[in-house]
Amino acid sequence: MDDTWLVIPLFNEAPVVGDVVTAARRTFPHVVCVDDASTDASAEVARRAGATVVQHPVNLGQGAALQTGLRYALRDPLMRHAVTFDADGQHQVADAAAMVARLRAGEADAVFGSRFLDGRTQLPPAKRVMLRAGVAWSNATTGVKMTDAHNGLRALSRDVVAGLNLTQNRMAHASELVEQVGRRGWRTVEHPVEILYTDYSRAKGQSMWNSVNILTELLFR
Repeated sequence: MDDTWLVIPLFNEAPVVGDVVTAARRTFPHVVCVDDASTDASAEVARRAGATVVQHPVNLGQGAALQTGLRYALRDPLMRHAVTFDADGQHQVADAAAMVARLRAGEADAVFGSRFLDGRTQLPPAKRVMLRAGVAWSNATTGVKMTDAHNGLRALSRDVVAGLNLTQNRMAHASELVEQVGRRGWRTVEHPVEILYTDYSRAKGQSMWNSVNILTELLFR
């Protein structure tokens, strides 16, 4: 997949990002990690694993890191697709590859991962409720009907990447991205993906608080 870049926002994921990058590069040789002013060795670990690393001097948030990474990928004139991918090991490379294949087949301009289209992802009930609430809000405000509006796994065509201008630096960037895709009339499709909620991710508080943060930022953005 020489025409595809994996864009990975990175903040304090030194224990796992090396394995994530190593596994991803078996399928996607071009990986850019945007280190959002980590206070650990995340940037060096990602670099040793073979990723290109771009660093923010101060912490700006995941939305800002994605914008930086997508802009970096656009510098490659041969880039035709970009995939947004998490650094913590929750996303599956096989899912990302299948989503890019749908772009290549001309099915859509943007393919969004959804953990609600099959039964592989095991969600705690409270998190499921919070995510569903976020989906309802996104569907009502963006004009794009989805089942999982805040999944970080996405495959985007070059035209979509070039047209995005994310201004929401933190978690609300996901709804902003969907809104911009809908406003420009780009074709969208969802793809079933598996999200692995590991002991590591739960220890970092991602099993619930991300959902709360998303709803808060959507309400007050």
